[in-house]
Amino acid sequence: MNLKQLSQKIGLSQTTISRALNGYPEVSETTRERVAEAAARYGYRPNMRAKSLATGRSMAIGHVIPVTSQHEMVNPVFADFMAGASETYAKHGYDMHLSVTRDRDEERAYREMKAKGAVDGIIVQAPRKGDGRINLLNEIGLPFVVHGRASGSDEASYSWIDINNRRAFERATGFLLDLGHRRIALINGLEDMDFAARRRAGFTQALAARGLTVDPDLMHSDEMTEIIGHDAARRMLGAPNPPTAFLVSSIISAIGVRRAIDEAGLRMGRDVSLVTHDDYLSYLKNGDQEAIYTATRSSVYEAGRLAAHLLLHQIARPCDGPQHRLLEAELMLGQSTGPAPSDVLARTAVAGRAGRV
Repeated sequence: MNLKQLSQKIGLSQTTISRALNGYPEVSETTRERVAEAAARYGYRPNMRAKSLATGRSMAIGHVIPVTSQHEMVNPVFADFMAGASETYAKHGYDMHLSVTRDRDEERAYREMKAKGAVDGIIVQAPRKGDGRINLLNEIGLPFVVHGRASGSDEASYSWIDINNRRAFERATGFLLDLGHRRIALINGLEDMDFAARRRAGFTQALAARGLTVDPDLMHSDEMTEIIGHDAARRMLGAPNPPTAFLVSSIISAIGVRRAIDEAGLRMGRDVSLVTHDDYLSYLKNGDQEAIYTATRSSVYEAGRLAAHLLLHQIARPCDGPQHRLLEAELMLGQSTGPAPSDVLARTAVAGRAGRV
């Protein structure tokens, strides 16, 4: 089926159909979805070579994946983000261009993409504090959206989408404090990553608001894996004055923490409480009818979908300038949290609020 035939089938002009499939922002989302559904139903496939020649675009979005050192992006959370982004790309006729490279070659990968015209834009993931990729991409003039933010950079100078990580962890810590917990452990991601630094800030701010200080023995920062979560929690639970609650940066790490709690002969939600983040993953559900873990919930899939929309808008309407989306996480109650054990509450009452966390 060609464009003219599709136009006759659904009663829209060829121009409107073309603009809908090309991601032009003046086309409403309702019309865009109608056109996409009709194109799929009638088997319409635009000639991508002709489309590229007509628009001067490659019709591809780039993702650069460094693989030689520690990177939080290579995990199921990253996969969910990519799935959400690719859904948006497909609806607008874009392909995904993945470039796997060594850390030291990352800058060259971006420059080559720009020089070859291989992509129309880039999504930057796992930003670090003061991330140099932002200045680089602004310099070479390649449209980009950052999944997250980079502390130390001018947030107004680039497009980004982020979860309010500081607020999410401040709220989660406050929830545990309200349950009577005073020895709360933080098992965080790598803290040179911006999201993890913001989560730590939310945690410490919530403690400070109650007149409490941080115990360094209850702080751990590393890759967010099951085994690292397990080992950190086992060490803390084996200490003379163990935590009564854990705040964990990923459900993947939280599964390891739960294993350590079980191995210690304790019951999660009764003896030790646990709150996790990033519990809403396609292939790693937080329970079925009832949530297992209390969690600060955000959809990584939705973040990927929205980031792709921001980037396609920037490509189509570069004069609009940088766009920003700050998403709030939902605190979801599950079976993993409960009041601090009664002996802890008794000690807290005696010590008052001057104790050390």
